Amino acid sequence: MKLIAVFTTVASTEQAQALARAALESGLAACVQSETIGSSYRWQGRLLIDEPELRLLFKTRATLYAPLERLLLELHPYELPAIFALPVTAATPDYAAWVAASTPAETPATAGKLSKAD
Repeated sequence: MKLIAVFTTVASTEQAQALARAALESGLAACVQSETIGSSYRWQGRLLIDEPELRLLFKTRATLYAPLERLLLELHPYELPAIFALPVTAATPDYAAWVAASTPAETPATAGKLSKAD
């Protein structure tokens, strides 16, 4: 089993909680962490410096990336969210076993069936 770390950012705690809850309830992540960050970027011709955001880290299986991406795109409040994954190249056996036990080997039936109203 290959593990990945999936990242995205949002503007508020409520948005972060909604995405985390949806990923966990649908079985697409074993854990979601959030942390406050400052982002600097160019958007629609404007330079934005040190904008407050929350970075979310979804811990999951590589086989669940596509349905997790679909779920995040469906629920994400941003017009153009950054959603990307990095491979976990090494992990302790007990941690990897926990992720495996906490996520299904195949896409859960409920994946992508949530909506922004849920």
